[in-house]
Amino acid sequence: MKKNKVIEILPYLLVVLAVTVRILSYYRILPLPVNFAPITAIALFGGIYLGRKYVILIPLAAMAISDYFIGFYQLGVLLAVWGSFVAVGLIGFYIRKRKNVANVIYATLGSSILFFVVTNFAVWAAAQWYPKTLAGLTQCYFMAIPFFRNTLLGDIFFVAVFFGTYELVKYLVKRPVVQKEIA
Repeated sequence: MKKNKVIEILPYLLVVLAVTVRILSYYRILPLPVNFAPITAIALFGGIYLGRKYVILIPLAAMAISDYFIGFYQLGVLLAVWGSFVAVGLIGFYIRKRKNVANVIYATLGSSILFFVVTNFAVWAAAQWYPKTLAGLTQCYFMAIPFFRNTLLGDIFFVAVFFGTYELVKYLVKRPVVQKEIA
């Protein structure tokens, strides 16, 4: 298959993968910890390797389709979650011309932190679980720390898998084939 054909179907494959992992994980068919998901890695990957239109399209499509099956939730929190993944895609798009291992690591860590800060602020602001005080906000972030650990580990794992696999395949495709002479 030609490179441009692979690049054309890759966004759809990433959305299918993200939706499948989220649904199977949610229903405990795939025993992953809560928040150990490929969405951040896919958004970052899309921002770096795919066209501009996919920066927003891939994470939103993956979230909308999977949330349709899993169930939608409080609108303010939903918008914060979806917006965080779009922001991650934009981070990837920003570093696409500056792509190196260090920048991908920084982008991964920054994306995990961005998701934690934005989504938990939205939970505090939109949900009725915590008092609308500084103490309530602090409690919200404190209670989310175990989920942050899973988010961070999942983001690191999936970024390593996606970026590592892509770069390995790219290297192997470009490598000249050495043929041995048959004597």
